[in-house]
Amino acid sequence: MRRAAIIVLGLLAGAALFAGLLAPAPFDMQFRDFPNAAPSKQFPLGTDDLGRDRLSRLLHGARVSLLMAPAAALAATFLAALIGIGAGLAGGWVEKLVMLAADLFLSLPWMFLLLSMRAVLPLNTSPLVSLAITFALLSLLGWAGPARVVRVAVKAVASSGYLLQAKAAGVRNWRLVIHHVLPNLRAVMRAQFWISVPVFILAEANLSLLGLGVAEPLPSLGTMLKELENYSAIGARPWMLAPAVFLLAVMLCLQAVLPQEEGVR
Repeated sequence: MRRAAIIVLGLLAGAALFAGLLAPAPFDMQFRDFPNAAPSKQFPLGTDDLGRDRLSRLLHGARVSLLMAPAAALAATFLAALIGIGAGLAGGWVEKLVMLAADLFLSLPWMFLLLSMRAVLPLNTSPLVSLAITFALLSLLGWAGPARVVRVAVKAVASSGYLLQAKAAGVRNWRLVIHHVLPNLRAVMRAQFWISVPVFILAEANLSLLGLGVAEPLPSLGTMLKELENYSAIGARPWMLAPAVFLLAVMLCLQAVLPQEEGVR
């Protein structure tokens, strides 16, 4: 099942990555003579209210979500590693202060914190700026949980015999981190990265669904899901569910990939 999930996820990511080649039309091109058109040879998934090709928007929107969410997860994991390693090795009041900050972040509702941070920023930004802001917020606000896990792993490594022997031999701290601490944290950080990716994809979808994420005309899975607010139209145009089906497939594949990594969480 895990291999099948990896293959399906690779196909979906490949289709999103090569959206410029596979998409029938530019994602922002309006075919004004064909608004809300049904699926056809010209429009495999029909068109939206503005006559834009749904398949093109789905592929480009998936590229935004599937490429930027891992990038944000990578940045959050890197930030968590820096904070967790620093807190675990420093100990004392530094460790207590970092853990208090992490507890504060974790005690607040995650989505509420994202909404609050995004709401204070300008809404009339360009699509690319809104894209950068959305995923920068995800990476900046997603460090707390992984940092706590990294800190626990660092404490376990710091109390190991080989690290104490290296300290006694006079090895400098930066060499300890590079040659002893980081190699033992690879599995932990890899697990935290994979755990963060689906969380960030869903967070972006929620923000865009509320109008606080990626701005039009740039598509994302969240902006396309916003069309589903019109419940009455779904029965007449069920192909509108394509973004939801795509998102569900991605989530299921990611969950199938995760179990082997969770043993090191």
